[in-house]
Amino acid sequence: MACEQFDAVKVFSATTAGDRERLGERLTAWLRAQPKPVVIVDRAVLQSSDARFHCITIVLFYREG
Repeated sequence: MACEQFDAVKVFSATTAGDRERLGERLTAWLRAQPKPVVIVDRAVLQSSDARFHCITIVLFYREG
């Protein structure tokens, strides 16, 4: 199985509850702000936690369209 090529990676991460709730809005705003359209070729969504904090990370692998 071939992997699609990508030009860049963008990472969005949030730890506090409010930031986690707005993470999708931040991602959408970033996509809309790009001077050229981007093509998302892959993504990873990760969650990590310790005794006090819960972190969610969204990683976009993309190429400029």
